[in-house]
Amino acid sequence: MTETLQPDELPHIAEEKFAFLHIDLNSFFASVEQHLNPAYRGLPLAVVPTLGDTTCCIAASYEAKAFGVKTGTQVGEAKKKCPGIILVHGGHNHYADFSRRIAEAVDLVCPVAHTPSIDEMVCQLMGRECEPPRARRIALDIKQSIYKNVGETLRCSIGMAPNRYLAKVASDMQKPDGLIGLLPSQLPRAIAHLELRDLPGVGARMEKNLAAKGITTMQQLLDLDRNGMHALFNSVWGDRMYHWLRGHQTGEDTASNNFTAGEVQKSLGHSHVLAPEHRTPEGSWAVAHKLLHKAAMRLRMEKFYCGALSVTIRYALTREQTARATRAKKHFSGINHQGWGMEARFASCNDTLSLLEVVRSIWAQAPTGELFDRPFFVGITLSRLMHENGHQRSLFADPSNRAELSNTMDKLNLKYGHATLHFAGMLPARESAPTRIAFTQIPVKYGVDYM
Repeated sequence: MTETLQPDELPHIAEEKFAFLHIDLNSFFASVEQHLNPAYRGLPLAVVPTLGDTTCCIAASYEAKAFGVKTGTQVGEAKKKCPGIILVHGGHNHYADFSRRIAEAVDLVCPVAHTPSIDEMVCQLMGRECEPPRARRIALDIKQSIYKNVGETLRCSIGMAPNRYLAKVASDMQKPDGLIGLLPSQLPRAIAHLELRDLPGVGARMEKNLAAKGITTMQQLLDLDRNGMHALFNSVWGDRMYHWLRGHQTGEDTASNNFTAGEVQKSLGHSHVLAPEHRTPEGSWAVAHKLLHKAAMRLRMEKFYCGALSVTIRYALTREQTARATRAKKHFSGINHQGWGMEARFASCNDTLSLLEVVRSIWAQAPTGELFDRPFFVGITLSRLMHENGHQRSLFADPSNRAELSNTMDKLNLKYGHATLHFAGMLPARESAPTRIAFTQIPVKYGVDYM
């Protein structure tokens, strides 16, 4: 049954003011590389995880985008579209540092209230700041502060709106270096020309589901009343989106449909596409060992214990094997593969040795045979997390002083690098599986390393 709001329960209708600024850093990773190396400025450039043709671009400069190169474009295809494109191996530490510096530059003008990702920031306006001329002045001052205090290659697009959801929408409407404001009196007609995929939370799957229900354009979506929106999404998400798109303030203005304010972290982990030299059972085990080493260290640094661990392995297939495999898929790199995974649950712990024993027991059950002898991807996830304050210590003695051993390893690894002291099993992959570029969060620096 669809809930009916009484008049005094209706969301507050925003006045002709802005309440949020959403700052979206344009081609952030590529812009950082152009800042660090002036010779790259004005040239087509793509940031890549490795230099192989089968990997994908994770960022492209606007000069490269003019040739059709974008995030997700395969490197081999990018070279065809843009001969002479500059390929740069991503520098994770640089991006985290510049994200911090940009946030500090924004803070000089207006406090950063939220950081949705490494290249996005949100400011909440208060009092007379909400007046359109003042909000616009703040946005222009933010741009100038970034230019002056961080670097001239680092541009941003800023969206201004009465709620946080629409501020994000507005930030994508003009790039690069855009500044768009959406006032309540302009809504929803000011967004009627957009595509459904321009809405945060509407991805390929959601778009397909909407099309199956007869909604293929933004105008069709906007024509629905509140009850129609609720029925379309079959949840309160539809009610919220109905109000957000009209500039209402609901108190739930997050720009993602899967985010819950105050939600406790449920898992952490690491995954890695294996380098060619590690695409063997022995090599993949060494990489899995290192991924567990990093995850266990993070678990302790973030003061958690875990009660479950899962291992995921993907195996590359030849064309003939793909025809015989029952669950073959195609990886974004073009590799045909099939996957396997298993989870184990246990008494909560956070020391590396105990967790390594769990990984070893799972690994022993991995499939073998012709279809499973070329692993190319490994993932380790720790779940059922519990903060150390809620962990009940065992009444029995710690076998082999495992907790003390892990704490001693952490002290040395924090000081000299996270791979300084480790168990022998990860030695063949000691330099593999480096910290990846983070899109959805700013990586944390533990000691001398980011993770």
